[in-house]
Amino acid sequence: MKIDVLTLFPAMFAGPLDESIIQRARKAGLLDLKIHNLRDWTHDRHRTVDDRPFGGGPGMLLKPEPLFEAVESLKRVETKVILLSPVGRKFDQSIARELAKGKNLLLVTGHYEGFDERVPKTLADDELSIGDYVLTNGALPAMVVIDAVARLLPGVLGDDESSRDESFSHGLLEYPQYTRPAEFRGIKVPDILVSGNHAEIEKWRREQARLRTEKQRPDLMK
Repeated sequence: MKIDVLTLFPAMFAGPLDESIIQRARKAGLLDLKIHNLRDWTHDRHRTVDDRPFGGGPGMLLKPEPLFEAVESLKRVETKVILLSPVGRKFDQSIARELAKGKNLLLVTGHYEGFDERVPKTLADDELSIGDYVLTNGALPAMVVIDAVARLLPGVLGDDESSRDESFSHGLLEYPQYTRPAEFRGIKVPDILVSGNHAEIEKWRREQARLRTEKQRPDLMK
């Protein structure tokens, strides 16, 4: 998969995307990730990307000209253009799976008071938000989307079964898990997990996932 990111802060992406699973995916050629500076598509000496909103109000808006020029320069036939914006639909595991089936994503990160409305209306295929809170810009949300999508690509985790049995993979939180020792500070691993009865273990795990979700994320049960 190819993922392009259009941002005002390319340096923010250097650390998180050069470590762990993302780094291995890039080195293995499973993920082609490129970070682009929006200011490279400006034509004035101040490299201006923002301006005051018509009608007044606080803050500045990202101008349409550099955004349109940048997206049109980077976009290919199979590219899906996604804005990271607080007004977008809330990102979740089902959307990550949907995006992982594509060939090329172009993530456009917001900043200031957001985008000139002509950008989402005519330039973007989708808008995503990672939650109901305010961040300084869209760089962190873009990293979240990249990480969630990349780990679903075939071969990235080494064992593709790993991504099929995680939290949210089946609409539920993941069941409790334990490792050795079987007893630690007086707290024992549930007997069923050391019983060797795999059918009963699977049944226990499904029930524990349901109970945990009901308690901690009842909204998911809807």
